[in-house]
Amino acid sequence: MNDVDPVALSVFLFFFLLVTVLGFLAARWRKAETLDNLDEWGLGGRSFGTFVAWFLIGGDIYTAYTFIAVPALLYAGNATGFFAVPYTIVLYPIIFIFLPRLWSVSHRRSYVTPADFVQGRFDSRALSLAIAFTGILATLPYIALQLVGIQAVLDVIGFGGEGDNWFKKDLPLFIAFALLAAYTYSSGLRAPALIAFVKDTLIYLVIIVAVIYLPTQLGGWSGIFDSASKAFGSFNKDSADTIASGGAAPKGLIPGIGASQWAYASLSLGSALALFMYPHSVTAVLSTKNRNIIRRNAALLPAYSFLLGLLALLGIAAVAAGIKVDNAQLAIPQLFEQEFSPWFAGLAFAAIVIGAFVPAAIMSIAAANLWTRNIYKAFINPGATDAQEAKQSKLASLLVKFGALLFVLALPKDFAINLQLLGGIWILQTLPAIVIGLYTRWFHRYALLAGWAIGMAWGTIAAYNKPSVGKPDSHFGGSVGPLEVFGIDISDNLIYFGLTALVLNLLVAVIGTFVCRALDVDAGTDDTHPTDYLADAGDPEVVDRLDPLSTPPVD
Repeated sequence: MNDVDPVALSVFLFFFLLVTVLGFLAARWRKAETLDNLDEWGLGGRSFGTFVAWFLIGGDIYTAYTFIAVPALLYAGNATGFFAVPYTIVLYPIIFIFLPRLWSVSHRRSYVTPADFVQGRFDSRALSLAIAFTGILATLPYIALQLVGIQAVLDVIGFGGEGDNWFKKDLPLFIAFALLAAYTYSSGLRAPALIAFVKDTLIYLVIIVAVIYLPTQLGGWSGIFDSASKAFGSFNKDSADTIASGGAAPKGLIPGIGASQWAYASLSLGSALALFMYPHSVTAVLSTKNRNIIRRNAALLPAYSFLLGLLALLGIAAVAAGIKVDNAQLAIPQLFEQEFSPWFAGLAFAAIVIGAFVPAAIMSIAAANLWTRNIYKAFINPGATDAQEAKQSKLASLLVKFGALLFVLALPKDFAINLQLLGGIWILQTLPAIVIGLYTRWFHRYALLAGWAIGMAWGTIAAYNKPSVGKPDSHFGGSVGPLEVFGIDISDNLIYFGLTALVLNLLVAVIGTFVCRALDVDAGTDDTHPTDYLADAGDPEVVDRLDPLSTPPVD
């Protein structure tokens, strides 16, 4: 643990207190008559325009853990570390196509969660419950990882770290998340929306200054890459025997030909397909006031991908700067402390921590909405009023945050990271019901449920059987591996487990649909109308219903 620098700490505390005040004031921003309904508390009144949505969605996707973990991969010599850059580039054309349709049908039918849409589309409480369960399960470790990012900063500032004094070690984290829980409870989605302005402004400022300033201190970018290349080459040479025996992974800046490139490509594609399946991403989208805002943001959000590329470069700069840490997650906070003046280091630390607050708040709200709409109201209290729904979500959001806090404090950090890897695999299995369901109802509801179950099971087992490098008896060592069928390797190329599980999911859903059709199993009733998928704010509702297997028009 480092000594506390009073200047860095003062700057950090100033911005921390600023966003805390903004979080509580957000209840008065775009003030509604009442926040005692999910449209207002959980979706910000469905009123955000292009500017607010750009900050909110960007703040939701690019988290504190992104700030810490992406450059940490490059610092550790993991050549696939840049995968986050192409996946966010591939992502936006995909969401440009399908998210406006999800916004339209959700606006028309007052859906709050993706599981609401699945219930209305396929008339299946079991499938809706599966989607809600998956969303909550995948979101919890994501929130926990925001805490990991905060812990890394607190450790470098001088708080936290190792030791027996739990009061000194964990109290700052308790205080931070207690305040986050309080203003999220009070202001709902308006709190992270308002704080996102501060968070994104700070992150843009910090990263742009860093990529301009650091090369002047480290011999330019050519010198930075040369230093990193030499450091990785030296490691590979000194550890050649260990690498050959599988006890360590080779380090490098570019994925090797063959297996590593397949891992890089499949991980990028799978992550792109998964990101907007997460409930917190959908929550941010549904908070906008019309469908064209989604398309504008799909065109504008790649600016964050540019920022992400610059951010990744900081991991290489940390190698060139001679940063030595056992935990790669500490590399970037340590880089700012070593290379910058205390006041700017404090600014960077504040940017990372605030970068955790925004997504953590949205994630907890999204998970709480899933609990309220698709478990509490669907199975426990079907007659719940709007006020009761809002109360349930507020309480659930507190429990989600508290659970994530205990998760991080009581369990090893590697466990949270491993579960987040699983989260991507899990959430990808909701794609057939959500995304394909936006275009066709051909799949049978029971076949979709069977496909989801098989995909979840296969992806989890595959990840469980993946050992960490140098630890052959360990589990959950990564999210890519050779393609296997019944334990037999059919390809040496490394494939993202989420993609292979998705293919299996779709295969079961197709076969199951043919079987259900052949047996004349009831397909349920479609509660949506084809025009719902193209509707914008203010459009009149069409009340007649077509055949339940009808396909919505494509815009």
